[in-house]
Amino acid sequence: MRRRRHLVEPRHHRHGERRNDDAPRRRQQHNRHPRTQRVVVTSPNRPAGRIRLARAEDRADAYRVCLLTGNAGTDATGVYLDDTVVAEIYVGPYLALEPELSFVVDTGRGVEGYVVATADTRRFIERYRAEWLPGFAERHPRPVAAGQSGTGQQGTEPMGSVLSVAEEMTDRGYRPENMLIAELDEFPAHLHINLLPSLQGQGFGRELIRTILAALRERGVGAVHLGVAPTNAAAIAFYRRLGFTELASSTPEGPLFGIRTDAAV
Repeated sequence: MRRRRHLVEPRHHRHGERRNDDAPRRRQQHNRHPRTQRVVVTSPNRPAGRIRLARAEDRADAYRVCLLTGNAGTDATGVYLDDTVVAEIYVGPYLALEPELSFVVDTGRGVEGYVVATADTRRFIERYRAEWLPGFAERHPRPVAAGQSGTGQQGTEPMGSVLSVAEEMTDRGYRPENMLIAELDEFPAHLHINLLPSLQGQGFGRELIRTILAALRERGVGAVHLGVAPTNAAAIAFYRRLGFTELASSTPEGPLFGIRTDAAV
């Protein structure tokens, strides 16, 4: 008896062979929402990470990333008056007010990196003051320097001229107008990005920047800026490699960088 041989169809299309009619439809569906599609970065030493829009349940992980990188790129645990205050300034309001511009790196173990942004800094300041600051003030009472009365808890000026480093961070949360820079008309958007050390140097930061630039570009935003701690040399070098340029209003004490959203990074 002759044995029947089973033929295995090759995965590629041979010359003259009809393509699967479903393929174009699948590609069209895949590209329908390019901004929220999965972006995978692989490394021989790490599992793949997926960049996706942040969800409400990511808040604790994102706060943890901010804390562990919140002291000029190093661990800020115990540095400030409260271990949540840095995240309550640089992550929380964006997750709450700009969820469509908040992206995370999901490694399967949890969120280990993020980028958050606003397309309109002026509008964000208004919303921060109206929608975020009241709750922030309840959770983080404004520090009062020696000789100050403690009134004007939600004013735009510092409570006192002599605050410790820890107190100054909390006070910063009461002064969203500090986000107003001289180049705001040209660079109306701003962003914050952080990665745990275990993910740094593996391409995740670059992919996060690409993702947020694309999201801002979809909204018609031409350029974005960011601030960085002057002692965070690694971050400054990273931004320069990606094509960020130092703004005219940048100072040694407060470096500012900007980039166009159509830049190839």
